[in-house]
Amino acid sequence: MVEKVARYGLGLIFVVFGLNYFFQFLPMPAVSSEGGALLGALINTGYLFTLIKVVEIVAGVLFLSNRYINLAVILISPIVLNILLFHILLDSAGLPMGLLITVLWGILFVRRKGEYSNLLKP
Repeated sequence: MVEKVARYGLGLIFVVFGLNYFFQFLPMPAVSSEGGALLGALINTGYLFTLIKVVEIVAGVLFLSNRYINLAVILISPIVLNILLFHILLDSAGLPMGLLITVLWGILFVRRKGEYSNLLKP
């Protein structure tokens, strides 16, 4: 049950906020000047923020469809880490959401940690 809640929670968060980048149906919250500078730089590359949002949508759909969950957890890992660090270091207003995403991701990772052991073998 806990894993299902984590899976659906992450799926909804990443699909909604990923699609919001392309369709702007939710207002963008105010961010600190440091956070805004980083987001602006990512967007101004012309591809990087778009790639991040596409990965978020793909992983979110995988979570919601209960397909390839291990792949989705791995795909989204660097994004989750950067969301958390962004809110710890640059824009603390969003820290509760960053912590929620990290906890949900952690639940899925810990519940499936045995399935990742082959990735660390030489």
